[in-house]
Amino acid sequence: MASAGYPETPQTATEYVSHHLTNLTFGKIDGHWAFAHSPEEAAEMGFWAINVDSMLISVLLGALFVGLFKFVITRMTVEAPKGKSWQNVIEMIVEIVQESIKNSFHARNDMMGPLALTIFVWIFMMNAMDLVPVDWIPLLAQTVMGDSHAYFRAVPTTDLNITLGFAVSVFFLIIFYSIKVKGLGGFLGEFAFQPFGKYAIPLNLLLELPGFLAKPVSLALRLYGNFFAGETIFLVIALLGYWQLPLHFGWAVFHILVVILQAYLFMMLTIVYLDQAHTDH
Repeated sequence: MASAGYPETPQTATEYVSHHLTNLTFGKIDGHWAFAHSPEEAAEMGFWAINVDSMLISVLLGALFVGLFKFVITRMTVEAPKGKSWQNVIEMIVEIVQESIKNSFHARNDMMGPLALTIFVWIFMMNAMDLVPVDWIPLLAQTVMGDSHAYFRAVPTTDLNITLGFAVSVFFLIIFYSIKVKGLGGFLGEFAFQPFGKYAIPLNLLLELPGFLAKPVSLALRLYGNFFAGETIFLVIALLGYWQLPLHFGWAVFHILVVILQAYLFMMLTIVYLDQAHTDH
C-alpha cells in the first residue's frame, strides 16, 4: 500500500495528490478527439468531454451488482440458507430496503423497491472503492494503457458528474411523479399557493422554489463532498510510505461507516422526496 513513484520524474507531494485527483478525460481538443494529458486540456474540452475512468468503474460495478444478485437469486432456497453467506447478505439488504420504504413511502408504486435497492447497492459499491489502496487501481490502469503518467480515479463518487447524474435523475423522477399524481396544475400550485395562499404568489414562489431546486444540488454535493474529502485524506496518508499502514487501517475502519451511511442517506432521501411527490400538500 506504499505510494507509487514514477522513475522518470519523481513527483512532489502536491503533484502526487493532484495527479490522483485528476480524471482520465476523453473529449475534443484542437479539432480531434483524444485523451487529455493535463487538467488544462480537460477543461478546454468543455461540456461534452467524458470522464472515462468514472464511467468505466460505474458500469463495471453496475454489471457486478446485477450479475451477483442474479447469480444468488437463481440459486436461492426457501429453507434456512445455511452456508450460503451471499444469500444471507442479499436477504438482509432487501429487508433493510423494504423496511425503509414501508416506513417512509406511503403511496403505492411498484418501482420504488427496485429503484431504492439499485440506488443503495450501486452507490455503496462505488463508495467502497475508496477503501482500495489509492495506488493499486491507477497502477493497473497505467500498466494496461502503457502510460506511467496516465490519470485514473477509481472512486466514481469523487466525481461530481456521477453524483450529479444520480441526483438529477432523482429530480426528474420527482417532477414526473408529481405531475402524474397531482396534474400539472396541482404541481405548479404547490409553489404558487403555499404556504400563504393565492394572494401571496410572489412570496410563495420565493420561499418554495429555492428549496425545491436545492434538492438535487444537496443530494449531489453531500455525496461528492464526503468522498472527495475521504479520498484526499487517503492520499495524504499514502505519502507517509510504510508508516501509512496503521493510519490507513484506522481511517479505513472509520470510513466504512461513511461508505454505508452515505449510500443509505441517498436512498432514504430519494424515498422521502418521491413520497412527497405522491402526496398532496
